[in-house]
Formats: sequence, structure tokens, C-alpha cells
Amino acid sequence: MLSNEDFVRQSLDLNLFFLRIMKEHSFFLEAGFTPVNADLARQADAFKTQFETLLKEVVFIADGFISPDLVSSGEIVTGFTLNAERATTFFTGIKLDTSITMAELSLAKGGHQPNIQTLVQRVADLNQRAIVLLPGLINLKTLVLDSMLTCRIFTFNYPLLIDHIRREAILFLELLTRLQNRVVIDIARFALEQESFWNRIMAEHAKFIRGLLDPTEEALFQTADKFGREFDMLTAEALAAQTQINLLPQVTRKSLMETAAIRDFKRQGTEGILACKIRSIIIPLLGDHVLREANHYLRLLKIFSMTV
Repeated sequence: MLSNEDFVRQSLDLNLFFLRIMKEHSFFLEAGFTPVNADLARQADAFKTQFETLLKEVVFIADGFISPDLVSSGEIVTGFTLNAERATTFFTGIKLDTSITMAELSLAKGGHQPNIQTLVQRVADLNQRAIVLLPGLINLKTLVLDSMLTCRIFTFNYPLLIDHIRREAILFLELLTRLQNRVVIDIARFALEQESFWNRIMAEHAKFIRGLLDPTEEALFQTADKFGREFDMLTAEALAAQTQINLLPQVTRKSLMETAAIRDFKRQGTEGILACKIRSIIIPLLGDHVLREANHYLRLLKIFSMTV
């Protein structure tokens, strides 16, 4: 059973990463709808607001009590996040609470060291509120995906992207539920699960980038296509390692190298989009979003490489 300290720290770390991801998923849904589906856009906006509220609370609690490697990983916010949010609001007219980002940027400066005992129930309550909220967002994503696949609605998001963000929400719910039940994970089994999941996510990121670039961006298209194929192979290798555990260290090493490379590609891409140097229909916040997910996966892989 997890100690109180591990429970609080792991809960805050998980929520700091995933609550922002969920609020941005809600934004991407909202921004992709056409006027005829204004009701769905309102539902997505309501989820965005609710996840922002939860994230704001987590940031307040977490100041001075998050894992040092999380602060430096670039998975909570990056140097691009604030400008990406401002540019995205300018382009879409949809409001994003940038005060949360500014508070997150100051987390690295430290803060008070809270008493663990006073945080346990507060963090457990926060986890539970997220657990209650997530099924609604998952259901909305499922409804949108099913409606797209049966030609009942049109959105500017790929069906694969809706399926992709739905899987991420399901993962967050599963991880939160484990934490809430104080489950101690088996690190090798967790590594297999996460590498299978995130290698597929990285492959799909590359394919989304490829599909959202202007046709004239041929060099970037080829690079994105290459990453997509390489991560498809890594996904297959991670799945094979589930029945051949001796393959795991090799898969972890290869995944670490390839994820560092795609992280650099995403970082350069986000910088280029913000500087208006890349022709695409990639909204600035999406570039920063996928960069943070690569940073998150890199942190996990570095842990796995030292423990499996």
C-alpha cells in the first residue's frame, strides 16, 4: 500500500500533467465543431472550465511539493505554453485561463513545505472529483467519434484524433483510480503498459503533424512520416515484450532515443508555428500540447531505463 507521502506526491504529479491535457482536449473538441453543433461546443467548453478549476486547485496545493524531475521535465508547461495559449485564443476567440500557466511557471521557484497529513484528504477529494468528471468527457468523445464515423456530424478533427484523446482520458482515469486505491505498481509491468501506450501515441502525433502540414512543407512531411513509421515499429516491439519480458530493456532504450528525437522535432515545430515560419493548419496550442506529452513520456522512459 502506498505511503501517505507517495500518495500525495504521485497524485499531484499525475494531476498536474493530465488535468491540463484534459482541459486542452476539451478545447480541441470545442474549436473543431461547426456552428450547427453549437450544443456540443458548449458541452466541451463546460468540461474545459471544470478541468481548469481542478487544475488551478492542484497548482495551489502542489507549490513546493512536487517531484523535482517533474518541474524540470517540461511536461507541466514549456517555454512556449503561455504564448501558444495567447495566440490560440487570438485565432479562435475561445478563452483559456493563462493565470494557471503563469502560476505553473513559478512552481519551479519552490514554496512552502506542507504537512503531509493535512494534504492526504484534500488530495483524495481532488482525485475523486476528477474521477467523477472524467467519464463525462470520455462519453462526449465517444459520442463525437461515433457520430463522425456514421456521418451524423462533421468536425475539423480527425476521427483518429478523437479516438486518440479518448484513450488518453481512459488512461488518466485508470491511473487515478489505482492511486485512489493506494495500489503499489510493479515497475516492469507498468513500463510495458506505458511503453505500448505512449509509443502508439507518439506514432499518431507524427501522423497528425504530417496531415496538418501545408502540402508545400515537403521536408517536414517526410520527417513526420518517418517518425510515424518508426514509432509504429516500436509499438509492435513493446507489445511483443509483454510476452517476452527480456526484450523490455532493449525496447526502453530504443524508445528513449526515438522519443528524444521526436521531442526535438516537436519543439522546433512549435517554435516555427509561433514564429509564423511553418505553413500548416496546426493551432499553436496543439504544437505545445504534443511537445508536453513527449516530455512526459521521456521522463517515464528515463525512470524505466534505470529500473527495468
